[in-house]
Amino acid sequence: MDKNIKTQERHAERASAQEVSTSAKPKSKSRAAPASSPRLGVEKTYKLYINGKFPRTESGRFFTVEDAKGNIAANMCRGSRKDFREAVVAARKALSGWAGASAYLRGQILYRIAEMLEGRAEQFVTELMSMGVSKRDAAKEVTAAIDCLVCYAGWADKYQQVFSSVNPVASSHFNFSILEPMGVVSVLASQEKALLGFVSNIAPVIAGGNTAVALASEQNPLCAVSFAEVLHSSDVPPGVVNILSGYRGELAEHFASHMDVNAVVYYGDDANEIQLIQEQAANNIKRVIIHKKPAAPDPYQIMDVQETKTTWHPIGG
Repeated sequence: MDKNIKTQERHAERASAQEVSTSAKPKSKSRAAPASSPRLGVEKTYKLYINGKFPRTESGRFFTVEDAKGNIAANMCRGSRKDFREAVVAARKALSGWAGASAYLRGQILYRIAEMLEGRAEQFVTELMSMGVSKRDAAKEVTAAIDCLVCYAGWADKYQQVFSSVNPVASSHFNFSILEPMGVVSVLASQEKALLGFVSNIAPVIAGGNTAVALASEQNPLCAVSFAEVLHSSDVPPGVVNILSGYRGELAEHFASHMDVNAVVYYGDDANEIQLIQEQAANNIKRVIIHKKPAAPDPYQIMDVQETKTTWHPIGG
């Protein structure tokens, strides 16, 4: 018995010594995971919008847009004459389908654009703020742009009823005046209100069944090019709206002189540009509509790009 007790005591002492020895050794430190380098953000690429696609300019040129702090906000495609010609071809191809669609359908599509814009309102507020617009004013501008689309969506199937007429004639005929879209319309968009200015310039053109080729604001084209993504994700057929970015001084002449453009809408007050557009538009007697400043939505802006067709129908004998 005494031998067993002594054996157990020796085992206990040995175990105790091992514990002391183990606790005396410094614990190995686990190797810390290497700090990962900050992830580079995916910067937005701003392109042209032609025929429902997002091509880069064929010329490979670009120009920079600065934010409110003077930093480069984006490199924008500098559209060329060839880009404009391709946009006109796309607009002409899309015209028959868009003009032939029911006015009710066009109104539904405009309303769908408003839905999509409202879903991305935060993005447009952020873009406007990056260009120096206050958060409050940016939110008001986005809201106004949405309301503008809803307004023209409502007018799309009603302006005909307001402006068409049965004309009194001194013969045994019915005489009707009805409105028809002019065709392909080039739009030099407003330099003011990057989003609202652009939306309010485009909406009345397409509400009336025309197709459009538009040049975004030179100073702040970001929202206009982002608006192309809204159009692309809505039900607008390819080619109905085509959007270019670039220098107005370089492209204004082509917007007015192209022989397959039926009307040009100009927003601005530069006397030299207005004279140039009027002179170049005279080559094929295209209609020129000059707006010094963007106006509130109204059906008369739809009328600006409509032709009045008069028909006679004989009655009696």
